[in-house]
Amino acid sequence: MTKEILLSLKGLQMENKEDAQTMETITPADYYEKNGSHYVLYEEMMEGFTAVTKNRIKFNDSCLEVSKKGLINVQMLFEENKKNMTSYTTPYGNILIGIDTESISVREKENQIRVEVEYTLEANYQYLADCRIEMELTPREKGIDLL
Repeated sequence: MTKEILLSLKGLQMENKEDAQTMETITPADYYEKNGSHYVLYEEMMEGFTAVTKNRIKFNDSCLEVSKKGLINVQMLFEENKKNMTSYTTPYGNILIGIDTESISVREKENQIRVEVEYTLEANYQYLADCRIEMELTPREKGIDLL
């Protein structure tokens, strides 16, 4: 995999099957591998704010860690068959979230890495939704610039 990639992130939240909500983001990112773990680095901006949030995603076959620093601050840990709690800090206040991870799947091909995570999300100890993250890393094509 090359250093310069396109990152596709899809998130699906289901309180029940009729109310499924999907979000997708595609953004340029940097990728590297170190000590058996994969790393993805990218920046994002929230609508209505000028501050940038720096994101780092670290993953391997059994764990996915998402760190955000800036306007939003959080370190979310997804570990198969484990529940992790963390504080999610936003410009509007803090939320205690629980992440109960059911499964993590990492599939690697020559020019593609796919990661799928299924988990249950809680806010302040209350069930919110069953969720799924689908992440795909592919090399950035020459001449394509999404910024």
